[in-house]
Amino acid sequence: MKNKLRVLRAERAWSQADLADHLGVSRQTINAIEVGKYDPSLPLAFKIARLFAMSIEQIFQDEDVARAAE
Repeated sequence: MKNKLRVLRAERAWSQADLADHLGVSRQTINAIEVGKYDPSLPLAFKIARLFAMSIEQIFQDEDVARAAE
């Protein structure tokens, strides 16, 4: 799954640890999501969306959909 988490985090000058603290997860979880090794659970995806005041779809995109749009 592609995501904009790294960009959104960088826009706020947050480290991975800062974002992890805001979400109540480990820094390793943030890293794994950013590099596409881990897809967040639905509750975590909602927390991320609320934190950035965006919809889940604005942050996360299915890779098949992303490829088709290119």
